[in-house]
Amino acid sequence: MTANAKLNTRKYRKLVSDALPVIIESDEEYERLRGEVWALISKGEKNLTVEEDMLLGLLGKLVDDYENKIMPIPDVPPNRILKHLMEVRNLKQVALTPIFGTSGRVSEVLSGKREISKLQAKALAKQFNVSAELFI
Repeated sequence: MTANAKLNTRKYRKLVSDALPVIIESDEEYERLRGEVWALISKGEKNLTVEEDMLLGLLGKLVDDYENKIMPIPDVPPNRILKHLMEVRNLKQVALTPIFGTSGRVSEVLSGKREISKLQAKALAKQFNVSAELFI
């Protein structure tokens, strides 16, 4: 979503009405909302409207909260989590240069030689639509 993009509340209200986001209390609700998330993700980040991007953030948070509640994330080093997210999205190291500053720093982070700062973790969380805690 661009900084200058304006939210159309009517469109957003319709999307929310169709998706019916709820605090997930069952596997059925989880599967339904996860399906909504994947439908949005499959459109491609650049193809989402402002309203779809906002809905994706909301649904992603609900799904993430449920997954953390019933399937706690094992202690995996942040660099391995980052590598996995990159693989799943078929991203190359160069895609992370804006976050880390140089390709050398990206390499150091991915190899575990450099830690991810809180600011970088927030930027990664936004880019991958996950919790920043994964990277800290």
